[in-house]
Amino acid sequence: MKRTLKWTGVIVLSVMTLGLIILFFPTWTSLVKGNNSISLLQKVKLNGTTHEIMIRGEDRNNPVIINVHGGPGASEIPYARRYQDLLETHFTIVNYDQRGSGKSYHFGEDYAGLSSGMLVNDLLALTDYISERFGQQKVILIGHSYGTYIATQAAYLAPTKYAAYIGIGQMGDTARSEMDSLNYVLSEARAAGNRDDVNELQQLAEEVAQGKSLTPRHYVI
Repeated sequence: MKRTLKWTGVIVLSVMTLGLIILFFPTWTSLVKGNNSISLLQKVKLNGTTHEIMIRGEDRNNPVIINVHGGPGASEIPYARRYQDLLETHFTIVNYDQRGSGKSYHFGEDYAGLSSGMLVNDLLALTDYISERFGQQKVILIGHSYGTYIATQAAYLAPTKYAAYIGIGQMGDTARSEMDSLNYVLSEARAAGNRDDVNELQQLAEEVAQGKSLTPRHYVI
């Protein structure tokens, strides 16, 4: 009896683990209906490292959208279909995991020098690959949250590659927004009489103002 329960537990745990892997690290994408549709999940080598990309659309001749996810490191491939299903009717949509994120993270690869500039160059390389693959001179670029920081730099450096740019949760003056956050939580801490929190936040003020530090997220949330 004990042996049976033990093996039952092992099987249940294995199934749950496999389910989580499939949920968060998909290895396939469901079929898109259409005579000229496309639905694939594959790895493409860009600038010396492989990137995971997902391409979906009902007609591969439709205008192409490249979606740049936020984070850093917040892959959107696992849930992209939930918000882009209607767009797939009129556009071919490319989602990709940025270098070091999601399935574009590779054990053993050195990410010590990873920078936003590298992510911008990767996006430009992806743009060239997608434009050539679909025979389109220009594509549409969408950035989400931190992705807007990467996408706007790419659009600035190579405006002729893009037909349009759309920012979702657009980043602007990040240092100023962090100071706004700091000043807000400081006022809330003072109002609540939390002296320890006030002291900690005040010590961070100079670094936040210089863009060297962020307002601690456990205060902001």
